[in-house]
Amino acid sequence: MNAMPLIVVALCIFILAYRYYYAFIVAKIAFLDDKRTTPAHRLEDGKDYVPMNKWVLFGHHFAAIAGAGPLVGPVLAAQFGYLPNFVWMVVGAVVAGSVHDFVIFLASVRQDGKSLAEIAKKEIGKVSGITASIATIIIVIVALAGLGVVVVNALAESSWGTFTIAATIPIGMFMGLWMFKIRPGHTKEATIVGVILLTLCVIFGKYIPDSTLAPFFTLDHKFLTVSLAIYAFVASVLPVWLLLSPRDYLSSIMKIVVCIFLALGVIIVAPDLKMPAFTEFTAGGGPIIPGTIFPYLFITIACGAISGFHACVSSGTSPKLLNKESEIKMITMGSMLAEGMISILALIAACSLNPLDYFQINVHPDRFALIQNQLYAMGFTETNLTQLSKEVGEQLAGRSGGGVSLAVGMAQIFSSIPGFSGLMSYWYHFVIMFEALFILTTLDAGTRIARFILQDALGHIYKPLGRTDWLPSTLLTSGIIVLAWGFFIYTGNVSTIWPMFGVANQLLATFALVVATTWIINRGRYKYMWITVIPMLFLGITTITAGILNIKNIYLPMMNTNGKFTIGLINLGLTSVIILAVVIIFVDALPKWYSSIKSKVFKYENELVIKEVN
Repeated sequence: MNAMPLIVVALCIFILAYRYYYAFIVAKIAFLDDKRTTPAHRLEDGKDYVPMNKWVLFGHHFAAIAGAGPLVGPVLAAQFGYLPNFVWMVVGAVVAGSVHDFVIFLASVRQDGKSLAEIAKKEIGKVSGITASIATIIIVIVALAGLGVVVVNALAESSWGTFTIAATIPIGMFMGLWMFKIRPGHTKEATIVGVILLTLCVIFGKYIPDSTLAPFFTLDHKFLTVSLAIYAFVASVLPVWLLLSPRDYLSSIMKIVVCIFLALGVIIVAPDLKMPAFTEFTAGGGPIIPGTIFPYLFITIACGAISGFHACVSSGTSPKLLNKESEIKMITMGSMLAEGMISILALIAACSLNPLDYFQINVHPDRFALIQNQLYAMGFTETNLTQLSKEVGEQLAGRSGGGVSLAVGMAQIFSSIPGFSGLMSYWYHFVIMFEALFILTTLDAGTRIARFILQDALGHIYKPLGRTDWLPSTLLTSGIIVLAWGFFIYTGNVSTIWPMFGVANQLLATFALVVATTWIINRGRYKYMWITVIPMLFLGITTITAGILNIKNIYLPMMNTNGKFTIGLINLGLTSVIILAVVIIFVDALPKWYSSIKSKVFKYENELVIKEVN
């Protein structure tokens, strides 16, 4: 099948949803009005609360939510076939992800930019607030460690990628100074200069490996880990306008441009999807994802449809930077749909490879030898891997994880565009660098968000620790978060907890939807609670099922294997804690829903009344 129908269908559905369904949601539950003063203005401190141009904030928000998930998830799930992945990404992004991001962002804006845990405490109760704090901190640290590993693996011994990404730091700081100090409000000027400088770094970065600068940018895993930790700490501590937001804005421009270029490549080249609509691995036994399509498709593809990490961003940095309420729809729902489109493009890139090449890249050679005859029986007999390895200049077999196969697929499409043939190696290494840049923007924003969450929690123990404008609190909490995820990467122990991240991330989205539903009911809009209840129930049932299957089929057997007891115990313990947390929050919220709806007494009904602001 040709890939073009997928692009057309997805674009049409996303445009219609944004125009009609989201307009309905905004009108019925949000009552957005620019007369309300946002936290960025009311609490402006020049550090964490800073009013941002809507396009700069869109860039920051999009960069923060679009990490490894929209790139790697669809590639790994391609083993099930392209059709179920495509359907889940389109339906999930429209019905679940965008709604989830919008309501949590809105709730945070209405509560002075507070974190998800603080919103849960106010809307549901103290028990839910404490539970949400513990669960969220655990999940975010696990997520940051996992994302950090991907960045380190992509940049290790790659002077081109390291140079280009390092260059975004001074460029981003220059843009921040220009937009907020030198020429306040002149976003276009900073954007033009920033894009030109970044483009030059990308072009000339190719020559770094053969230059005298190569030793300074050719770093091993350990040194890169320490460097990332230092950068994330600095980005968390410095005023958001100086480094984090402008660098994310600059990175988002590159992300969007590359994705537009990929979309144009798909339109021009019109590649055929060589992976079938469904494979027999939907019934389980796949070499990449061993479980069945239900429930594992829905925890493998996260950010492209719905992701709990988005709730942290939507109640973290972004609501503290909002200039006007009317911009929430574009920033949240627009970012989610853009991410959904990126996921679909990643799926197309992976499925345009010969299926035999796809599996040979993503499966360890020993494992591939065992399933080779099965793949032949499925009709996967054509291969071009030897030629592809020669063209990119690297051995591709057994490069599991999804990143390499995505890079090969994208490079193959780029090289097929008229005038770009013979550049397979360039495009391949460019995409590897692009993937690292894509993920790094989530790492720095995630560290700052985790700092906010930890400050909210510690503020209940010692009040000054909850103040984001108190430097000792900022330094302490940023240091704790960086040390936590940095330790896992540096010691290699992240592999002990990464397998449960997919479950944990989607369970975070589930209890965020519980909080979102409570927020809607507490304002008397219970007739529209189905907007969040439907995705909440589906995601909750699906993800808890996956968690139980992981415990039964992976973690318990792992504990009975020599040398893997501790790994299995950690996975089992963390998965159980997250599942229990979701159950506690749901059980805590359910009677409050029933009581409010039955009595018609709503906790914050008057909040929707718009008041004039002088």
